[in-house]
Amino acid sequence: MDQTHLHLVITHLPIFGSIIGACILGFGLWTKSTQTQMAAYLLFVGSAMGAGLAYYTGEGAEEAVENIQGITESIIKEHEEFALYALISLIVLGVVSLLTLMITYKNSSLAKTAAYTTLLVSLVSFALVAQTGYLGGKIRHTELNGIAPAGGNVQEQGADEDDD
Repeated sequence: MDQTHLHLVITHLPIFGSIIGACILGFGLWTKSTQTQMAAYLLFVGSAMGAGLAYYTGEGAEEAVENIQGITESIIKEHEEFALYALISLIVLGVVSLLTLMITYKNSSLAKTAAYTTLLVSLVSFALVAQTGYLGGKIRHTELNGIAPAGGNVQEQGADEDDD
């Protein structure tokens, strides 16, 4: 498995980990389940590690696609620049999650406040990493750029199916 393949596989972990973790944390707060909340914090830490790996393998993925016809440097650059913001937010999420995990484990009076703070950070992180994923998808999924795949216009595809 090369860096490009690893990049494409691992990029989904921070995206889904941050939003699924937020749902789990929200459920844990609603049910007042400390164990469920702690599971969410661990998922956030895993998502942060996945974001680091995705960012690290991004350069290798760029090398693999930058000379392919139809791939513009500007799309790659936009994805790369936004990925840094997503990485920073996920690192913050991972650190906040570890701190909240310790606070929760010690049964501190700050646990509830820390949990809501972590939830907020996870939602912001999800927004950033989802946008990064969208920008990354534009690199090879030309339909996201409004460019039709071979065979027709993006808006026209599927229109003929309803004309039975």
